[in-house]
Order: sequence, then structure tokens, then C-alpha cells
Amino acid sequence: MSTDAPAPTILVIDDDTEVRYSLNRVLSSQRYRVQEAASGEEGVAAVKKQAPDVVLLDNRMTGMTGLETLQHIRAASPRQLVIFMTAYGTAQTAIEAMKFGAYDYVVKPFDPPKLIALVESALRTQADSKSASAYQPVVNSDEHKEGIVGTSPAMQEVFKAIGQFAASDASVMITGESGTGKELVARAIHRHSHRSAKPFVAVNCAAIPENLIESELFGHERGSFTGATAQRLGKFEQCDGGTIFLDEIGDMTPTTQTKILRVLQEGEIQRVGGVETIKVNVRVVAATNKNLEVLVQEKKFREDLYYRLNVVRVKLPPLRGRVEDVPQIVDFFLQGLVKGKKAKARKVSPEALALLCRYRWPGNVRELENVVYRSAVAATGDAILPRDLPDEVRQAGEREDAALPPDSSTTATPAASEAQAATAGTVDSLEQLAARLLAAVAAAHPGQERETLATLLGDKFPAADEAAPKKARPKKA
Repeated sequence: MSTDAPAPTILVIDDDTEVRYSLNRVLSSQRYRVQEAASGEEGVAAVKKQAPDVVLLDNRMTGMTGLETLQHIRAASPRQLVIFMTAYGTAQTAIEAMKFGAYDYVVKPFDPPKLIALVESALRTQADSKSASAYQPVVNSDEHKEGIVGTSPAMQEVFKAIGQFAASDASVMITGESGTGKELVARAIHRHSHRSAKPFVAVNCAAIPENLIESELFGHERGSFTGATAQRLGKFEQCDGGTIFLDEIGDMTPTTQTKILRVLQEGEIQRVGGVETIKVNVRVVAATNKNLEVLVQEKKFREDLYYRLNVVRVKLPPLRGRVEDVPQIVDFFLQGLVKGKKAKARKVSPEALALLCRYRWPGNVRELENVVYRSAVAATGDAILPRDLPDEVRQAGEREDAALPPDSSTTATPAASEAQAATAGTVDSLEQLAARLLAAVAAAHPGQERETLATLLGDKFPAADEAAPKKARPKKA
């Protein structure tokens, strides 16, 4: 522990004198400043007088119980970190302690090294909470009603394509990995088209059984098959005049592909079991995470249908290819959770944000949304901290840190560590490497990216006037 900084204060609340004495000795040996309280009432008064850094709170005490004391402490100091102590590690005790906001709980008798490690973890969490206090929202959620967030060059191209082709009736093919937001783009195209007042119907072609997909899309007549007790309109008729979104179209059967082709060519359908031809006016937007060109070569997807659908192509980048958008997307999701009263966390610490920027996101934006929701629910305060993130996100950052080569000639600053971690591992391109570096520095030093990079890289990052090419001086005659 550094001798320059004041020693952290640990408050031990327990009605057992021997336990308080033992904990005092263990904690004092680590140069912590220890305060004692012999009852819950004394402990609450001590917290109200001067909040300690960490509280060790016993469960079974005379007078006010541990759970009651915990609730009073959290009411007086909502950010107070409390480690709950109990001799009875029952499920009910653990659940109630965590429900009322305990940082963690330990079962007596204590293992001193583990207890010290837990206290140190709580102190790190406290430091992370303080660093999150400077967090400022980076997006206005009201300006992103489409649900598509990002300022990266790749996303700007997507926005341009939406604006350029939304007004036409041309078929659109949206490609990209699962979870990149293909349906959001399809909805944005519909919302900005002249069909916006008409229905938008989304169909997941992979989720519908093969024997039902034709009925789902084109409808059926009464008695056309077992169970068809009444006439039913299909999705194409339901969205007449509007837009139909065919997701995962690469999984569509050849028979259904033929009927979709007829809709695109002739603008007409025929219900299952029917003989009447029905005219429909529908714009088709399709999406897939598969390589349709390969499927066409393998004769698994009709070539003529491919060309009918692929009039306009919108390609969505994976999240790992636009990591500079991660802070904005995280902020957008957090604001949505707070507005929906689904979580109390409305901030994210720079350390947690750096970990989110360094993760590769195989599930893309959908996975990020899940992680933000899960972490916001797990957070005990108003900020998401590294301890609130899933293990896979934290461990990915630790693996990258471990892969960094040691450098004994210099002492790395926190910003330098973030910048080095951002460049660890395999990157797909130089642009992605630069994006990961910038995102990590921006997370740790918002608004000071250039100055921080100049400090980290020294003469490798010259000022703008130094970097500009110098004009050749005319030679003297």
C-alpha cells in the first residue's frame, strides 16, 4: 500500500468482542485504519458521522440485525460498500444480503488472505466508482429513434444508403453477421419511404417450419390442409401497400423461392389451396447472414431470385470493425434502460468501458445490448464497474494484458496501458487497429484524445504543423 495516500478506513460492526479484535489485527497488519462498532445502531451512527471506505457487517447481532443494519446503512449512504459476514451460509441469507445491496458476503470462520483480498477488491471497486463520477452521456437517445447508433465511417455509409434508396420501391438486400442490426435498417428504410403509413411486416424465414412457411407468407384457403379450419391471409396480403422484411432468406426452401420470385416479377400471389390470383403491392427487403453468392454457385439459392433481391445492397459491418462506436452504443442502451425503469445504472466507469471496447463481440450489437442490460442489473450503484461485467468480457481484457510484452525501461501510465491493450491481439486491418487505440484512449480521457496520444507516443505523434509536408525552399542562385 502506498505511504503517500491516507490509509483506507474499515469499519467492523460485530457484537462479538473477539471477532472484532481478530479482524482488527488482520486488517491493521495491512496498514488499514480500523474502526469498531459493537452493535448495528453504533455502526449506522458511525457511517452517518463519517462514511468509511468499507464496512464489515455481521449478520446475527443483539438489537438491530445485520440485514436491518445493512438497509439503514444503504439508506444513509447509498454508495457505501458493505461486506456481509455470517456464520450460517444459507441461501436465504445470501440472497437477502445481495438484494439489499451488499458488495459481497463471507462465511465465518474467515480465511485471512481471502478476506484481505475481498477488502482490496472492494477498495478497487470504490476507486472505479469515483472515476465513473465524471461520466457524461455521449449521445442523445431522442435523436436516435431508429435505434441505429454510430459515427464510424462504415455506419455513415449505411446511413447514406438508407437515405439514398428509401424513397424508391427497389428491392433491398441487407447482409451482415447475426446481431448487427439488419431489422433496424429494414425498419429505417420503411420509415423513410412513401410507404411509411402502411404496414411493416417482419418474417423470420428460418424460424418457420418448412411445411408452414408458404401458408405464413401467402395465406391459405379453408380446408386446404389438415387444421385449416378457416381462410387466413398471408403476410404479403397483410402488408399490402407496405414493406415486408424477409429475414434469413438464405434458409428459404426452393419451392418458396420460386413463389417469392413470382411476387417480385408479377406482383401477385396465390393462397395455399386456392385458385384465385391476388395482386399485391409490396416492397421486399431481405436479409441474410449467409454468403448468397456461394449458395447460388452451389445451386442452393435461385440465381434469378438473387438478382431480383439484390437491386440495392446494404452491408452492415461487424461491431469489432467499428469499435469506436461502442461508447455511444453503450450510452444509448443505458439511457433506454433508465427510461424503461429496468435498471438504476446510468453510467459506466472508464475502466469498464475500456474492457467493453477491447472485447471482440462475436454476437455483435445484440450481444453488447445483452451485456449492458446484464451489467446494469448487476451493478449495486449508479455505474457499471468492471466487476459487473460478464467473465468473458473481463477475461478477454486480461488475456490481452497478459499478451503484452514487458517493458522494464519505462513505467506505463494508466492511459498507456489502455492504449497498449487496445492494440493487443489480432486485428483485421490497420484502420481497426487505429480505431481500437482511439476508443481505449477516448474511454479513459474523453475529449483529450489527441493530447493523450501525443503524450504516449512522443515524437511518433507530431503536432499538425510538424506533420504537414514542408515546402521545398528555392535554391540560391
